[in-house]
Amino acid sequence: MKVIGIIPARYASTRFPGKPLVDIGGKIMIQRVYEQSKKALDLVYVATDDKRIEKAVKSFGGKVVITSKKHKSGTDRLSEAIEIIKEQTGEDYDVIINIQGDEPFIYPEQIESVKKCFKLKRTQIATLAKPIINSKDIFDTNKPKLILNNKKEAIYFSRSPIPFIRGAKNKDWILKNKFYKHIGLYGYRYKILKEITQLKPSVLEMAESLEQLRWIENGYKIKVEETEYESIGIDTRKDLKRIFEAGLL
Repeated sequence: MKVIGIIPARYASTRFPGKPLVDIGGKIMIQRVYEQSKKALDLVYVATDDKRIEKAVKSFGGKVVITSKKHKSGTDRLSEAIEIIKEQTGEDYDVIINIQGDEPFIYPEQIESVKKCFKLKRTQIATLAKPIINSKDIFDTNKPKLILNNKKEAIYFSRSPIPFIRGAKNKDWILKNKFYKHIGLYGYRYKILKEITQLKPSVLEMAESLEQLRWIENGYKIKVEETEYESIGIDTRKDLKRIFEAGLL
């Protein structure tokens, strides 16, 4: 099984322009993501629409491809990138892992967990979930939740608390059921990636603003592996400030 990691990276972020190139303790963000990813994968590429990011990645010895500026999602950028890489290398790839470009402290173990899901031939798409231990997180609409079936496949993702605990006070919900936070790291079989990027936005996706619901609505299965590790994304300059205040560097 040939696995490749691809890190989509845009320069023109609305909330944090130039985010991939911001300095974090002497290394730019995209370099930290790349180096952490290489601890779990032999082959990693950055997919960007910006020459400044391309130049930066090449400066630290990373592999990079330029993709269109028109993509509306990281998944679409991923789909174009893998075709460019296949053409450049002459190789085929069985599994593509989509690594968030704004998580400079991603754990290699998380990538390994997603990769492990594809040992099962039936796995089409794989992602991660972390058990919620803080009651406040259950009700945080910025933290998508998910519920699973008995095959460890995602049934649904939501920004609302799921499942709903009837007849219990909010503070007691965490005692009544196991809740999961979604960790946005994905793996796809090549054929499946090409299929899902041809799908039109779905009703549930537009309601929740969660792209993975498009796949579920269209009958695709998302295998979920549990992780103990938190994701530390940097969406704004305030997030970056908290990283330094937390002493992670």
